[in-house]
Amino acid sequence: MRGCLRGWVAACAFASSQVSAQDAGVTSLPPVVAVGEALPQAAPASLDRVDTATVPARTALGVSELLQRVPGVVARDRQNLAQDVQVTIRGFGARTTFGVRGLRIYVDGIPASMPDGQGQVSHVPLASLASVEVLRGPFSALYGNASGGVIQFFSKDPAAHPAWGLDAMAGADATRRLDLSLAGPWRGDVGGGYRLDGGRLQTDGFREHSRARRDLAQARLVQDGARGSRVALTANAMDLEAQDPQGLTWEQVQVDPRAASAGALRFDTRKTVRQRQAGLRLEQPLPLGALAFGAHVGSRKTWQMLSIPAFVQAAPGSGGGVIDLDRGYSGLDARWTVESASARPLSLTLGIELQRSREHRLGYENFVGDTMGVVGDLRRDQHDRSRAEDAYAEARWRFLPRWQATLGLRHSRVRFDSDDHYLAPGNPDDSGTRDYGFTTPVAGLLFKPTDALELYANAGRGYETPTASELAYRLDGASGLNEDLRPSRSDSVEAGLRWRTGEHHRLGAAVFDSRTRDEIMVAHSEGGRSVYANAARTRRQGVELSASGQVSPRWRYALAWTSLRARDESSGNRIAGTAAQTGWAELRWAPRGAFGERGLELFAQASGNSRIAADDDNTAWAPGHASVDLGIEHRWRVGGRDAAWWLRVDNAFDRQGIGSVIVNDGNGRYFEPAPGRTLQLGLRIGDAGASAR
Repeated sequence: MRGCLRGWVAACAFASSQVSAQDAGVTSLPPVVAVGEALPQAAPASLDRVDTATVPARTALGVSELLQRVPGVVARDRQNLAQDVQVTIRGFGARTTFGVRGLRIYVDGIPASMPDGQGQVSHVPLASLASVEVLRGPFSALYGNASGGVIQFFSKDPAAHPAWGLDAMAGADATRRLDLSLAGPWRGDVGGGYRLDGGRLQTDGFREHSRARRDLAQARLVQDGARGSRVALTANAMDLEAQDPQGLTWEQVQVDPRAASAGALRFDTRKTVRQRQAGLRLEQPLPLGALAFGAHVGSRKTWQMLSIPAFVQAAPGSGGGVIDLDRGYSGLDARWTVESASARPLSLTLGIELQRSREHRLGYENFVGDTMGVVGDLRRDQHDRSRAEDAYAEARWRFLPRWQATLGLRHSRVRFDSDDHYLAPGNPDDSGTRDYGFTTPVAGLLFKPTDALELYANAGRGYETPTASELAYRLDGASGLNEDLRPSRSDSVEAGLRWRTGEHHRLGAAVFDSRTRDEIMVAHSEGGRSVYANAARTRRQGVELSASGQVSPRWRYALAWTSLRARDESSGNRIAGTAAQTGWAELRWAPRGAFGERGLELFAQASGNSRIAADDDNTAWAPGHASVDLGIEHRWRVGGRDAAWWLRVDNAFDRQGIGSVIVNDGNGRYFEPAPGRTLQLGLRIGDAGASAR
C-alpha cells in the first residue's frame, strides 16, 4: 500500500538534478484548459471558479473547503474516509450513500466519473490543486450522463523556475498531513516542465472506529510547442485504508456523537482502495481551427467489509457482506473547434467521447462460524462491463455586438453487460444487459448591456442512467439485475446575471427550475448496501446568490447562499438529503492591506444549513446547523522561498450538529455527526499546498 509514495520518492531523486540550490521562488503557469473542456466565463450558464490561492489557511483535507464557496453546491465532509464526500448540485446527487452520482467529475481532463455515472473524488490531489470549476444547470447535459452539474479540478502546472515545497499540518484527533512537491522547467529552449507531488494523510478520526490513512502521488509533465501547441501527461496513484464507523440513530447521537454503530464494531467495518491512472491531453492549433485530444487509462481496486447480518446472508440470492471489486477503465475524446473572423463571429465545436469500464465483482460472507468481520464463503462472482459512446456539437454566435446565442446537442449510448459466474441452488444465472440511448439538447442566450453586466438564460434536457452498483441489487431481495430501475429525465431552465465593478466587487445571481421524471432514489439502505427505485416526478426550484469584494484596502468579503425547494411532486415531501437553505460567508482582514502577500491576515468563516430530510417519508430530520471558523495566517520569505504558518479553529463555538445523513437507512441510522471545536496548525515552505499568491 506504500508503493505510490516509494515511486514518488524515486521520481524526485531522478528530477532533483534540475533543481537549483539558489531557487528564487515559484512562478506557476496558468492551469490547462483544453479546447471544449471548460465553458468560457462568458457562457450563458452558471459557472464559477475557485482558485486555491484565494483560500486562506487551506487544510487540503477535503474538497468541501473549496466547493462550499460555490452557490448551489453542497459538499458534506462525512468525517469518514471510507465513504467519499457527499457532493450535490442543486439537489442532484443527494441520493448517494457513497461516491458521487448525478454529476460529472473531471480531474485534469481525466473523467473521474465512470461510463455509468458513478464518480469519485477521493483521488483528487488536494495539495497540488490550482483551481476548481463548477458548472451548474442545463448546460451540464453537454458533458453526457449527468443531470445536476459538472465539477472540474485542475492541478498546478510546472513552475517557471526550479522549486521544491513542503506543506505540513496537524490537528485534532491525531490528524496530520505532509505533502512534498518538486517542480521546474525543462532544460534548453523547450517550453513546459515537470511537477511531482506526493503526500500522506493520517487521522484517528473524530468518531470511534474511524482511523484512516491516505497516500497520494502525482506526476505532471507538460511540453509547450510552437504556435500554441501543448502536450500534458498526468499520472497519479492513491492508496486508502479506512475504518467505517457508519451512521447513528438520533438517540445514539444524543448519548455519544463520537460513537460507532454496534454493527461497525462487531464486523470491524473497513475499506481499502488502490487506484492508479494516467491521462494524456493534447492541444494543437490547425490551419482551420484547433484540435484537442485526450486519452486515459486506469484501475481501481476496492475491498470493503460491510455489517450485513449473518441471517440476512442465508437467502440464496444474497451477495454476502464483503465486497471485492476490481475495475479497469479507459477512454478517448477528441474535439475540433473552428471560429469565423467575421464581424459577427461564429464558433463551432464538434466532439466525440468514448469510455469503457470492466469490473470483476466478488462477494463473500462476512463471517466464519461465530467469528464476525472475516472473509467467509463466496456468494457472488460476476463480470460487469459498461461503455459510453457520445458525439456532440456546440455552436456559439455573436449575432449582435452585445448578444450571443449558444446551441448544443449531445447524443449518447450507454450499455451495461453483466455475466454471472456464481451459480448455486436457489441462485440461477443472473446475467443480463441494459442498453440506453438518449439525445440531450441545450440552448442559451447571453446579453451584455454594459461591460460590467452580463445577463443570461438557458434551457436543456438531461438524462441519467442507473449506475452498476444501483443495478446490482433488487428491491425484492432476489438475485439478478434491478431490471425495474429506469433512467431519469430532467427538463431544466435557468436565468441569471454576473456583475462586477473593476476588481472591487463581484455579484452573481441565478434562478432555476428543474423537473425530473423517474428520479433514481434510495429505496432501502442497510449495513452499507443500498437498493434503488424510481420516484414518479420530482421538482427542484431555487435561487442562488454569490458576492465577493474588497470594501477597503484592509477588508475583503465573500459569500454564497442557496435557497432550494426540492420536492417529490406526488407526495409533496422534501427530497431526502436536501436542505431548504444553505449558506457560507467569509470576512478577511490584512493590517497592511496586502492580501496574499507577505504579512499577517486574519479571517472568519461562517457556514450553515436548515434541517435536512433523512428519508423519503420525511419522518426523520437532521436539525439545522451553523458553525463559525476563525483563523490566522502569516506569510514571509525564508531562504529565497515563500513561507507561511497558519492556525485555525473550526466550529469555534463548539456547536453540536449533524454533518451528513445516510438517506433511507433501514435501521434508522441516518446521522453522521459533525465534530465540535477543532484546532489545526499548518506550515508551508515553497511551492506546496496553497499556491504562491
